Amino acid sequence: MADATEELEKKRTEANRRADQFRDERDRLNSEARQWADKRMAIIDELRAKSSEAQAHRHERDALNEGVREEKRARDEANRQFETLAEKVSELKRTRQARSGGMPLWRLRKELKELEFRHMTSSLSKEAETRLLGEIQRLQKEIRTQEESFHQDPEVDGAMRETEAARQAAEEHHHRVGELAERAQREHELMVQLFEEVDRLRREADEVQAKLLEVKTASDQAHQAHIQAIEEVRDLEKMLHAARARALGQPEVEEPPKEEDLFARFKKGGKISTEDLMALQKSPR
Repeated sequence: MADATEELEKKRTEANRRADQFRDERDRLNSEARQWADKRMAIIDELRAKSSEAQAHRHERDALNEGVREEKRARDEANRQFETLAEKVSELKRTRQARSGGMPLWRLRKELKELEFRHMTSSLSKEAETRLLGEIQRLQKEIRTQEESFHQDPEVDGAMRETEAARQAAEEHHHRVGELAERAQREHELMVQLFEEVDRLRREADEVQAKLLEVKTASDQAHQAHIQAIEEVRDLEKMLHAARARALGQPEVEEPPKEEDLFARFKKGGKISTEDLMALQKSPR
């Protein structure tokens, strides 16, 4: 009987040792799981912040692209207005020149360009160069005279001013198109960079989530093993109590005194219930 009791005590000690090991492993895994959960939450917070920032850049890019479209429409309208006014100015000038009998301004400018090109590219004698420069100066003077006469004509001068205003407006809108397009491109590039970072963080979050599930599964398994070891200890304690009772010739009872079991669990740092605590308080120890 003594040998059987000793064997049961050894088994109980071993079961207690395994229960403690499983409990420590479970607690370690739970701590690790919390670390993985915190890391995942930090990644998700960063992911959400970058996603929000990327959406802001997308919104700004779309607004700038809309501005580009508006400026293009305004530029095209200004160009159409310029072409219409330029044609009107040309017609007014032709009418005024026809009345005066002078050479058309466009022809004067064409001849001036030809002479200037000849002067730059030809090898001339001093006398020929002097005549050529004199003709260039004559044409320049004639062009200035005609332009001044046009400005003195209220109708022609007004049309010319409107034409110049339309040209400047078209250039301003064109400049604005380029400026807005550059800004939109910068916003687009920032948005793409951030969305790439969001994708990377999402993959990292998935990897961390997989690791978290792995650790949680191991923790649950350790917890179940701990429970089974505790149940084994309890069964062995019942058997020990019965064996000791038989050795002393006492009637067997279904449950051993709980005080011994409670004190042992309390010393080992195990969890005990409120009822267990009340039982400990009533114990004569």
